[in-house]
This record gives sequence, structure tokens and C-alpha cells, in this order.
Amino acid sequence: MPTLLLSSTQLVRILRTTLLGVLVVVLQWLVLNRLRLWGAYPDAVLLFVAYLGLTYGRRVGLIGGFLSGFLLDALLDSWGLHALAKSLMGFLIGLFALQEPEAFRPTLGQAFLGGLVLALVHNGLFVALLALAAGTRTAFMLEALWLGGALYTAFLSVLVVLVRTD
Repeated sequence: MPTLLLSSTQLVRILRTTLLGVLVVVLQWLVLNRLRLWGAYPDAVLLFVAYLGLTYGRRVGLIGGFLSGFLLDALLDSWGLHALAKSLMGFLIGLFALQEPEAFRPTLGQAFLGGLVLALVHNGLFVALLALAAGTRTAFMLEALWLGGALYTAFLSVLVVLVRTD
């Protein structure tokens, strides 16, 4: 019978990761959503969900994606779109969880390409959901939200690798 007791180090790690997730969502809401270039904005929450999936696996990626997406939906009044897209991405990325995540140090090229592919898949799903919810399709959705947002997120992933301190 599995026990639900957590050691103090596990509890500290869970609390630290939860606090980091809330900070990333607030940073996305207050800062990054306002740094638009031609309608595109970077998605730091997606990068955080990717971190969770790669580090802790698909279950944590799914739960972290849902919770961060739900909080983002509540702040941006887009109920359900971010939660569904981020949950799916957290699960999919969790399928490729790293055996030794502490030893993983991506190069700048890997960070850019990984962030680009991740954002292209996520933004494609998000644009499709948005088009279904709004009942509209425009060139803006493809150019700015899908392609522009993916490039912007890829550049943000390179910046994250450059400033990573652990």
C-alpha cells in the first residue's frame, strides 16, 4: 500500500516548484503579454510546463500544465483554452522525460529548436481551439499567434538557457 507521506525535501521541492509556477504565470500576465511584436508574444508558461514534463514526467507535466493553464485562463478570461493546450503539451513532453534532468544542459541551438518545435505544436493547437471557440479564422491567427508566437517563444527559451543559474 503506497504511503502519501512526503519527506521534508520533497515538500520543499513541491512548494518551490509551485511558487515558481505561480511567478511564471504572473510574469506572463503582467509583463510578457504586453511585450507584443506585431501581435505575437512569448509564452513563458509553456516553457515552464516543458520543464515540468522533462524533469518530472508526464503526470507532473499534465497536472502542472492544467494548473498553470487554468490560472492563466482565469487571469486572461479565456476559460479552458490555455488549460487544455498546456495540459496536452505537459503530457506529451512528459513522454520524453529525462533520466538525469540535473545533467541536461542544452546548447543555444538546441534551446532555440526545441522551443520552436514546442511552440509550433502548442500554438497550432491553441489557434485551432481559439478558431473553434471564436468561430473565426484570420491571417492574424496564423501569422502572429502561431508563427510569430512560436519564434518569440524560441528566442525566450534561448534567453532562459543563457540566464539559467543552477
